[in-house]
Amino acid sequence: MNPLADVLRLVRLESVSGDEAAIAEYVASTLQTNPRLDVERIGDNVVARTMGLHTTRLIVAGHLDTVPGDASVARLDGDAVTGLGACDMKGSLSVMLDLATRDVARRNEVTWIFYAREEIARSESGLRELLELRPDLLQGDVAVLAEPTGGVVEAGCQGSLRLSVEVRGSRAHTARPFMGRNAIHRLGEVVAKVAAYRPREVVIDGIEYTEQLQVVAIEGGVAANVVPDVGRCVINHRFAPDRTFQTATEWLRGYLAPTIEPGDEVILEDWAPAALPAMSDERLRALEVLSGHRARAKLGWTDVATFAELGVPATNFGAGDPMLAHHPNERVTAEELLNFSRVLAEWIC
Repeated sequence: MNPLADVLRLVRLESVSGDEAAIAEYVASTLQTNPRLDVERIGDNVVARTMGLHTTRLIVAGHLDTVPGDASVARLDGDAVTGLGACDMKGSLSVMLDLATRDVARRNEVTWIFYAREEIARSESGLRELLELRPDLLQGDVAVLAEPTGGVVEAGCQGSLRLSVEVRGSRAHTARPFMGRNAIHRLGEVVAKVAAYRPREVVIDGIEYTEQLQVVAIEGGVAANVVPDVGRCVINHRFAPDRTFQTATEWLRGYLAPTIEPGDEVILEDWAPAALPAMSDERLRALEVLSGHRARAKLGWTDVATFAELGVPATNFGAGDPMLAHHPNERVTAEELLNFSRVLAEWIC
């Protein structure tokens, strides 16, 4: 394995969400070089499985897509690859491909899942496409999501809520604003309420999660001489795994209630469930030991939650600094790749 060259090759394959055909073809053709693997492509998702007689099946999964950006500027940068998706998560994908194509016997069966459209709405996810069309491919005893974690096991994941808040006012001429009511000024109260939020912290099985609340978009305005009658913002809430979708939604609506009046609208735009840490599973504890680090919380959302819904214990573990994910100068180092490869290879043996 030439880790940096392999990553650079993947990073230069543009694969913004919804445009993963080229990288899916590359992954499928690479996996087919190992005669021990049964390789299937479903849409732009690729699944490769060993088909021996061992009783334990381990799943290693990673997404093929990236957020929007220019893949052509990817480059070797000393002992690292810098470029869109290098950290999230083509570094880990390159290690997965390398380990999957090694023609070696193992004591466990392994399913390698490379799936599309993780970076957009969950309803579009390639993993959910597999769940609908071929749920048998997602069966296993335990799963690892190769998200960037800096070589540390990141347990569970936080849930995500996205709400839009639309507040009402009354139009008027800006020379006579007392004839109307400025909806954008009202919306400022919503924004201020969110900005004043103090993150909630909760410890679950010794792992600390910190919730977050942010305004991520804002709209309003009619014309330069018109008092606006509608203002809208979008709010994202990351909630800890001790809360369900229902309890998190109830809390958020209650928190915003002082700024909401009759006629305003609070609309659920998208959501994804949280997942409790599954570190009581002996196989995931073994991964933690092999990593050499104590497990910590996954503060973002990942498909660990999808596997949790299927009853498959799962955790996050991959190459690259998670703080660099979606950054314009994403990078992953040779040391990070080799460490991830060493630990994962020993875990799946």
